[in-house]
Amino acid sequence: MSIKQQIVDDMKAAMKSRAADRLEVLRMVKARMMEAEVSLRAAKGRDYELEDAESIQVLTSYAKQRRDSIDSFRQAGREDLATKEEAELALVQEYLPRQLPPEEVRRIVQEAIAEARATSARDLGAVMKLVMPRVKGAADGKVVNRIAAELLGGGK
Repeated sequence: MSIKQQIVDDMKAAMKSRAADRLEVLRMVKARMMEAEVSLRAAKGRDYELEDAESIQVLTSYAKQRRDSIDSFRQAGREDLATKEEAELALVQEYLPRQLPPEEVRRIVQEAIAEARATSARDLGAVMKLVMPRVKGAADGKVVNRIAAELLGGGK
Protein backbone atom coordinates (compact mmCIF):
# COMPACT_ATOMS: atom_id res chain seq x y z
CA MET A 1 0.00 0.00 0.00
CA SER A 2 1.32 3.44 -0.92
CA ILE A 3 1.95 6.14 1.67
CA LYS A 4 -0.77 8.25 0.11
CA GLN A 5 -3.30 5.42 0.36
CA GLN A 6 -2.26 4.76 3.96
CA ILE A 7 -2.96 8.41 4.81
CA VAL A 8 -6.39 8.23 3.15
CA ASP A 9 -7.22 5.05 5.09
CA ASP A 10 -6.02 6.63 8.34
CA MET A 11 -8.17 9.69 7.60
CA LYS A 12 -11.22 7.46 7.33
CA ALA A 13 -10.34 5.77 10.62
CA ALA A 14 -9.85 9.17 12.28
CA MET A 15 -13.27 10.27 11.03
CA LYS A 16 -14.93 7.15 12.39
CA SER A 17 -13.21 7.46 15.77
CA ARG A 18 -13.83 11.23 15.88
CA ALA A 19 -10.12 11.99 16.37
CA ALA A 20 -10.39 15.63 15.27
CA ASP A 21 -6.76 16.62 15.82
CA ARG A 22 -5.41 13.61 13.94
CA LEU A 23 -7.92 14.14 11.13
CA GLU A 24 -6.92 17.81 10.80
CA VAL A 25 -3.23 16.96 10.35
CA LEU A 26 -3.94 14.10 7.94
CA ARG A 27 -6.14 16.36 5.84
CA MET A 28 -3.37 18.95 5.67
CA VAL A 29 -0.82 16.32 4.62
CA LYS A 30 -3.18 14.92 2.00
CA ALA A 31 -3.76 18.44 0.65
CA ARG A 32 -0.01 18.97 0.34
CA MET A 33 0.31 15.68 -1.52
CA MET A 34 -2.50 16.63 -3.88
CA GLU A 35 -0.81 19.99 -4.57
CA ALA A 36 2.42 18.17 -5.45
CA GLU A 37 0.51 15.71 -7.61
CA VAL A 38 -1.28 18.45 -9.54
CA SER A 39 1.95 20.32 -10.19
CA LEU A 40 3.58 17.12 -11.52
CA ARG A 41 0.64 16.23 -13.76
CA ALA A 42 1.58 18.90 -16.30
CA ALA A 43 4.81 17.04 -16.99
CA LYS A 44 3.83 13.45 -16.27
CA GLY A 45 0.27 13.13 -17.54
CA ARG A 46 -3.25 13.80 -16.39
CA ASP A 47 -3.67 10.66 -14.30
CA TYR A 48 -0.32 10.85 -12.50
CA GLU A 49 -0.24 9.87 -8.82
CA LEU A 50 2.63 10.46 -6.41
CA GLU A 51 5.11 7.69 -5.91
CA ASP A 52 6.24 6.89 -2.37
CA ALA A 53 9.56 8.72 -2.81
CA GLU A 54 7.69 11.88 -3.81
CA SER A 55 5.27 11.42 -0.92
CA ILE A 56 8.24 11.19 1.44
CA GLN A 57 9.56 14.48 0.03
CA VAL A 58 6.22 16.15 0.78
CA LEU A 59 6.14 14.68 4.29
CA THR A 60 9.76 15.69 4.93
CA SER A 61 9.01 19.25 3.88
CA TYR A 62 5.93 19.35 6.10
CA ALA A 63 7.93 17.95 9.05
CA LYS A 64 10.63 20.58 8.53
CA GLN A 65 7.99 23.31 8.66
CA ARG A 66 6.68 21.86 11.92
CA ARG A 67 10.22 21.84 13.41
CA ASP A 68 10.77 25.45 12.35
CA SER A 69 7.42 26.43 13.87
CA ILE A 70 8.31 24.69 17.13
CA ASP A 71 11.57 26.66 17.32
CA SER A 72 9.78 29.94 16.55
CA PHE A 73 7.04 29.34 19.10
CA ARG A 74 9.57 28.43 21.79
CA GLN A 75 11.58 31.58 21.10
CA ALA A 76 8.38 33.61 21.39
CA GLY A 77 7.49 31.90 24.68
CA ARG A 78 4.41 30.15 23.27
CA GLU A 79 4.86 26.70 24.76
CA ASP A 80 1.18 25.87 24.14
CA LEU A 81 1.57 26.29 20.37
CA ALA A 82 4.94 24.52 20.38
CA THR A 83 3.32 21.52 22.08
CA LYS A 84 0.57 21.44 19.43
CA GLU A 85 3.17 21.54 16.66
CA GLU A 86 5.13 18.72 18.34
CA ALA A 87 2.01 16.55 18.31
CA GLU A 88 1.56 17.26 14.59
CA LEU A 89 5.21 16.48 13.94
CA ALA A 90 4.93 13.16 15.78
CA LEU A 91 1.96 12.20 13.61
CA VAL A 92 3.78 13.11 10.38
CA GLN A 93 6.85 11.15 11.46
CA GLU A 94 4.73 7.99 11.61
CA TYR A 95 4.75 8.04 7.80
CA LEU A 96 8.43 8.94 7.33
CA PRO A 97 11.27 6.45 7.25
CA ARG A 98 12.94 5.72 10.57
CA GLN A 99 15.24 8.59 11.54
CA LEU A 100 18.92 7.71 11.70
CA PRO A 101 20.56 7.96 15.12
CA PRO A 102 23.19 10.72 15.47
CA GLU A 103 26.01 8.14 15.56
CA GLU A 104 24.96 6.79 12.14
CA VAL A 105 24.70 10.31 10.70
CA ARG A 106 28.17 11.06 12.10
CA ARG A 107 29.57 7.94 10.38
CA ILE A 108 27.99 8.92 7.04
CA VAL A 109 29.35 12.47 7.37
CA GLN A 110 32.84 11.14 8.16
CA GLU A 111 32.72 8.98 5.02
CA ALA A 112 31.64 11.97 2.95
CA ILE A 113 34.44 14.11 4.41
CA ALA A 114 36.96 11.46 3.40
CA GLU A 115 35.39 11.09 -0.04
CA ALA A 116 35.36 14.85 -0.64
CA ARG A 117 38.84 15.21 0.87
CA ALA A 118 37.42 18.03 2.96
CA THR A 119 39.80 19.68 5.39
CA SER A 120 38.05 22.78 6.73
CA ALA A 121 34.68 24.43 7.25
CA ARG A 122 35.03 25.93 3.75
CA ASP A 123 34.39 22.45 2.36
CA LEU A 124 31.04 22.14 4.18
CA GLY A 125 29.00 22.60 0.98
CA ALA A 126 30.81 19.77 -0.82
CA VAL A 127 30.28 17.45 2.15
CA MET A 128 26.58 18.34 2.42
CA LYS A 129 26.11 17.60 -1.31
CA LEU A 130 27.42 14.09 -0.71
CA VAL A 131 25.59 13.41 2.56
CA MET A 132 22.06 14.68 1.90
CA PRO A 133 21.17 12.24 -0.91
CA ARG A 134 22.34 9.38 1.32
CA VAL A 135 20.18 10.38 4.28
CA LYS A 136 17.20 11.73 2.35
CA GLY A 137 14.16 11.61 4.61
CA ALA A 138 16.06 9.74 7.32
CA ALA A 139 17.92 12.67 8.91
CA ASP A 140 17.17 16.34 9.45
CA GLY A 141 19.37 18.67 7.41
CA LYS A 142 20.09 20.84 10.47
CA VAL A 143 21.45 17.82 12.34
CA VAL A 144 23.61 16.83 9.37
CA ASN A 145 24.89 20.38 8.99
CA ARG A 146 25.72 20.67 12.71
CA ILE A 147 27.64 17.37 12.72
CA ALA A 148 29.50 18.20 9.50
CA ALA A 149 30.47 21.65 10.79
CA GLU A 150 31.66 20.12 14.05
CA LEU A 151 33.78 17.51 12.27
CA LEU A 152 35.25 20.08 9.90
CA GLY A 153 36.35 22.31 12.75
CA GLY A 154 33.71 25.01 12.40
CA GLY A 155 31.78 23.49 15.33
CA LYS A 156 28.65 25.35 16.26
